[in-house]
Amino acid sequence: MYVPAHFLEERIEVMHGLIERHPLGALVRVDGDGLAADHLPFELVPASDEAPQGLLRAHVARANPLWRQDGAAVLAIFQGPSAYVSPELYDLQAVEGRAVPTWNYAVVHAHGRLRVVDDTDWLLAHMRRATRRQEAAHGHGWSVDDAPPDYIAKLVRATVGIEIAIERLQGKWKTSQNRGEEERARIAHATGMLTL
Repeated sequence: MYVPAHFLEERIEVMHGLIERHPLGALVRVDGDGLAADHLPFELVPASDEAPQGLLRAHVARANPLWRQDGAAVLAIFQGPSAYVSPELYDLQAVEGRAVPTWNYAVVHAHGRLRVVDDTDWLLAHMRRATRRQEAAHGHGWSVDDAPPDYIAKLVRATVGIEIAIERLQGKWKTSQNRGEEERARIAHATGMLTL
């Protein structure tokens, strides 16, 4: 990913924050047909001695060929807020009308290797945590344990867990940092995107 210096985000806690607020990631890999991508909601496990940049967890249907690529290099892309920026938001007199539209956005790329976890206890615990987190975020209280146990057991058998120890994180926050202070404030107000 091309990242000019003024758009570079290197703080792990900021990049982790974007992943936690926008957990649906595009997981990109190379398979027999070339590039492939799966869109998965990820659980982020904070940094530890085993994974200094954090760990991503998800699950896929057993029918999905992704899980058969244990050890493959992968890239998980997490996109935060984005907004179109009209030249009308710039100080056009200062640039004599020479301005073009752009797009502001925040994105994190997480690189690592896929590890398959084919363990029913791991999967059930992962599903419970993921459901609890999402239900709480939306003000609901449904639990995996509210469904019939035999139904959940069948679903767990039909899925496979995946884990990615993050080896490299890249963050890009393109939020008009290359503009003047008044322009940044005007753009942030108009788009709802704050600058860093």
